[in-house]
Formats: sequence, C-alpha cells, structure tokens
Amino acid sequence: MANEPIREPTRSLEAPASAAEARQAESGGAAGGFWSVEVYRYDPEQSPQGHMLAYQVPRIEKITILDVLVYIQRHYDRSLAFRYACRLGMCGTCTVMVNGVPRWACRTSIERLGVDTIRIAPLRFLPVVKDVLVDYEPFFTKYRVAQSYFVPREERTEVAPISPVSRERRAIDPNLECITCGACYASCTMLGHDAEYLGPAALNRAYTLVRDSRDGARHERLTAVGGEHGCWRCHSLFNCTEVCPKHLSPTRAIQGLKRAIVLDWLRERLGSLSRKEAP
Repeated sequence: MANEPIREPTRSLEAPASAAEARQAESGGAAGGFWSVEVYRYDPEQSPQGHMLAYQVPRIEKITILDVLVYIQRHYDRSLAFRYACRLGMCGTCTVMVNGVPRWACRTSIERLGVDTIRIAPLRFLPVVKDVLVDYEPFFTKYRVAQSYFVPREERTEVAPISPVSRERRAIDPNLECITCGACYASCTMLGHDAEYLGPAALNRAYTLVRDSRDGARHERLTAVGGEHGCWRCHSLFNCTEVCPKHLSPTRAIQGLKRAIVLDWLRERLGSLSRKEAP
C-alpha cells in the first residue's frame, strides 16, 4: 500500500457553499480537528494497481461519506472519481465500501460510525472503472438473466390490482423496495467463490415476480434462477439482509425461490403419477 504525503488543501475550482463553510473547514470544523480518510485510488491509464491515499477532512457537523468525497475532490484532487445523483437515498448510485461494509455514501453519517479513521473503497465483485467508481454491467447482466421483467399472463385493458390485505401481497411487499444499489451484491461472500452467481438483488427481484399471480413466466423464471449459479448457491448467511439500506431480506426471498422450485417439482411429479394411474 503506497500512500502519498497528505497535501494542504488547494484552492477549489468550485467554491464552498458559503464563506462560513470555508472558515469552518480551515479551522477543522465546528467540532474541531480532522478525520483521517483513506480513499482507494485507481487510474487504469496510470497504473494497473490501485492503492489507498490518506486525506484529512475537517470534523464538520453532520458530514456524510458523500460530503467527504466531494470535499476531497474540491480541496485535494479534482480527478477523484465517484458516482452519485439524488443525495437523498433514492437512487442508490453512491454506494461504496466504508470500512469494509457497503453503504450509501449520501446517508452514512461519519459521526454515527464512531471511528476516527474512515476507509472508502469501491464495491466488491464489480469491475473498477476509476477510483471508487465501478461498472454495474455484470450486476445488471445477471438481473436480466434472472428474467427480472414482468410478463403478463394475459392481455388486459384494465388494471389488475392485488389486494393490499391479501396473502399474496403480504408475501411480496417486504421485497419490493429494492433500488438496485448493489450493497447486497458487494456483501455476498458467495460471489467471492462463484463469479457467475446471480446474486441477491437479481434473485430478490425474481421472487417478487414468481409470487405475483399476474405474471405468466413462472416456469421460465424458476428455471433461470434454479440453475448451477442460481438460488441453490446461497448458503443463507444473511449478509445481504444485514447491509440492505432499505431493510429488505434477499436471503428470505432466495429461500422462497427454493421452496417454489421444490413445490412445483412435487406438483409435476404427483401429477405425472396420477396420470399414469388413471384408467
């Protein structure tokens, strides 16, 4: 690990939000002092290897990981690459590894982490484009393999709602709010052993469609997720459940897929036996 000496902040090309903010930053923030922040730096045009670089960020009240990345980009190195959009925990694009745990950068308060040193790295199991910015293409390729799109059972001209109090809706609801941020994907240890494993997010989405009575691709979807790199690879460690910022449980969804595959196999087997016994 090669660290460059910490440099004094240079004048930003984009000025701070206010003069008060600038004064606060120079004095080490309202709380006084600085956080030591190590950020993974990687530029494929400069070197095939990445490394951690250390920076000092003032202890500004309510500062988030995203604020830290922006501060470093403005005051230390304009070339720092990272991704974000909404800043409100709605898009999921700012997800990074923070001290080894995948988190939304925009919603992660440094004060609440309760540490003095923060390490920010790109999401695991995805190709790094530059610094902490990753390529989500493998993630969404697996999403498509799991047939994550709705296939109507029949053509309809009117809305076909599912009652919010029905058993079907109650089964689906806990897994509907996924915004494909990749936190569960980066936490899944199985992807460290099997790079082709579909991953928690894709399987979670498949489960919501399998349980939807309006969908007409149940058999095809269960076939897609029941293969060698599908739901049976999950060992139910609940890593994805622990890190999900939306408090979903992809692990339970994967368990649901396993049950659905077994039940469909039993129904088919029993139906076949009944046909053979029929006169």
